Amino acid sequence: MELKICHMYPDVLNLYGDRGNVMCMQKRLSWRGIENSVTRLPIGSNASLAGFDLVFIGGGQDFEQQVLLEDLHRGKDREILAAVADGLPFLTICGGYQMLGNYYETYDGVRCDFIGAVDLYTVGSKQRMIGNYKFRCGGESGGSLVVGFENHSGRTFLGEGVQPLGKVLAGFGNNGKDGTEGVRWRNVFGTYSHGPLLPKNPALCDHILLTALQRKYGKAELAPLDDAAELAAHDAMAAKIRDRV
Repeated sequence: MELKICHMYPDVLNLYGDRGNVMCMQKRLSWRGIENSVTRLPIGSNASLAGFDLVFIGGGQDFEQQVLLEDLHRGKDREILAAVADGLPFLTICGGYQMLGNYYETYDGVRCDFIGAVDLYTVGSKQRMIGNYKFRCGGESGGSLVVGFENHSGRTFLGEGVQPLGKVLAGFGNNGKDGTEGVRWRNVFGTYSHGPLLPKNPALCDHILLTALQRKYGKAELAPLDDAAELAAHDAMAAKIRDRV
């Protein structure tokens, strides 16, 4: 078995060590003897998404997202739309997550039209939603408890029928109001969790990898790994983050 990973916009979307998610996926595949490769697609690249098995897009600030608009609308938007519709797995963080939605409207009313691959939109606010947080993934995303770090001023709202990645147990999540965190639409996994997300959440990492393998091969299993160190870090952080009352 083999997975080909695409890392989109690594040159501008890489806040808080988000590329560590790609490194984690590679390690967990390699430890199981599964071949893997990573191709970086920076701004200006004309490479196609065809042939990739999983796409990662990291986080960025409002400025970086506006810089990307021109590049997206030269054809990458149509390619991403087609890939999402075809079930290609995506892991998108913060700005990369917002980018797949319909639009981002800044606090002062400037609207950035994005891809529309997922029915969601984001509105800027004065308050930054920042800090360690945790959420429980929905059953379709493995059901694991996730610990992470969020830092965003955008408030994201999901369209009708669009499921969140999970339910917030502590922190803000999508908007600090409705208790949702991230999105799970087809094989898109979107979240506000920086940090990076996957090294301290091995169950979610494996669920994403298995989703990609099963799409490619039909049937696939992942051999268990010794996750004692990862789970110790996960559990220690989970214990420090107080649940909502």
